[in-house]
Amino acid sequence: MTAGFGGQQGKLLQALIDIGQELSSTIELEELLSRILRISREVFRFENAIIRLLDEDRQVLTAVASYGYEEDAVRRDIDVGRGVMGRVVLTGAPILIADLTEMSDYVPGIHDARSELAVPLVAREKIIGVFNVESPLPNAFSESDVAPLMTMACQAAIAIENARLYKNLSSMSSRYRELHQLNDRIFKSANLGIYTIDAKMRISSWNPAMEDMSGVAESAAIGKDLFELFPQLVGEGFRDSVLRVMDKGGAEKIRLEHRNFKGELRFQKRRLAPLRDGGRMSGVVVIVEDITEFRRLMDQTVQSEKLAEVGRLSAGIAHEINNPLSVIAYAAQLLLREEDIPAFQKEIVERIDGEVDRLKALTGSLLTFSRAQETKKRAIDLNEVLRDVLRLVRYELSRHSVQLVEDYGALPLVWADANKIKQVFINLVMNASHVMPKGGTLTVRTQTINGAEVEALVADTGSGIPAAIREQIFEPFFSTKKEGEGTGLGLYICRNIISEHEGRISVESAEGQGTVFRIVLPLADMMT
Repeated sequence: MTAGFGGQQGKLLQALIDIGQELSSTIELEELLSRILRISREVFRFENAIIRLLDEDRQVLTAVASYGYEEDAVRRDIDVGRGVMGRVVLTGAPILIADLTEMSDYVPGIHDARSELAVPLVAREKIIGVFNVESPLPNAFSESDVAPLMTMACQAAIAIENARLYKNLSSMSSRYRELHQLNDRIFKSANLGIYTIDAKMRISSWNPAMEDMSGVAESAAIGKDLFELFPQLVGEGFRDSVLRVMDKGGAEKIRLEHRNFKGELRFQKRRLAPLRDGGRMSGVVVIVEDITEFRRLMDQTVQSEKLAEVGRLSAGIAHEINNPLSVIAYAAQLLLREEDIPAFQKEIVERIDGEVDRLKALTGSLLTFSRAQETKKRAIDLNEVLRDVLRLVRYELSRHSVQLVEDYGALPLVWADANKIKQVFINLVMNASHVMPKGGTLTVRTQTINGAEVEALVADTGSGIPAAIREQIFEPFFSTKKEGEGTGLGLYICRNIISEHEGRISVESAEGQGTVFRIVLPLADMMT
């Protein structure tokens, strides 16, 4: 039951001021509802109170806080327009019922209720709910109770709405924070280089992939003018592309050759898109894809196809050469059978016969090497394999004025595929020739080690291999040659072939003092 408000205006006014301060001191909805109920009990001396908020989608009033009400009454939703509270929402005005027995659509609240007072909760000219009290006594509330209760209800409604807004803003802020964190993770984890520049060409973001590609740390890039940091981009035409995107607002794709801070020539695809802040152009986002390895792989594939075609042509030419060589060899043999042939002519014919044999051995080696086949290991003479290799590359060595020193030890047979072993030594000898363009000495030596293995040594007097890259020379696509002069696969393939033969390949080199490659292979009787 409530005490009357007449004659207590000053006290109630101060109480309402305190109420306003207390309700404005919290933005947590549950805490706020609890304070409203405590105020209704301590200041207004109500025996019960219930707050129902409007669910606009369902058009019902749902209880969110109460005291003095039975549980069934609290759980029950009230349709808008039904009962006292439903009509308050519909009309927007407070309703005082002195005797509920005269009301046909009363929605039960407390036990044996006889009177009820309900006022709207209004925030920003919008009804958001109802504050309701009841009493088992008739005429428990008077018109003097309406005004102060309405004042409290208005303050409570504004506080409730503010708490709701804060909760919504907090939820939106949390979602935006999560979205920002997700975008940041994507930005930092992408294996594509991504960066942004503002309208003044200053770098505003720089992801880790760009650090790797460019050799410039994020801290050194942010805030810098892109074209002052990378002046070579102007000559590469990239500045013109950026200006077009900023001017026309359309995306662009370009391919360019770019030399980074590490001095490496890289092939890149760049996608440029306008960066907008609302409808205003604020900069450009650039996505960089490094296609250097892909391009090298494509070039190497093309080169491999060319080499394969050269091999096929070489095989065809060797066959064509063999046919007239057979005729020449037959004619030479016939001439040598003549008994009355002069001595000087016989010497010439013998020279012809010897050269024919040498050409046949050379074309035979070429045919064997160019023939594609699976690995077929057998017992072979490594010395003979090396002699075949040197016959094939002797012209290349003489062209570079390279002096050849051959030192073959007495070797047992090794277990290997002769054709693949030839590929290894051709690669090593050709590399040695290339590092001695003005001449030098190439030494090929074989020996048995520990009675269980055979070692072949290929040594040159070239410029040597710097210690910094010595560990990298067997890696795929690594090359010290100029762009387009090597595939970077030669030594990598050599290592794989030797590993396939259960052997070992090692390198010894000092800069300016030449290089020695050692190849060790198992004996045939150890593998059978």
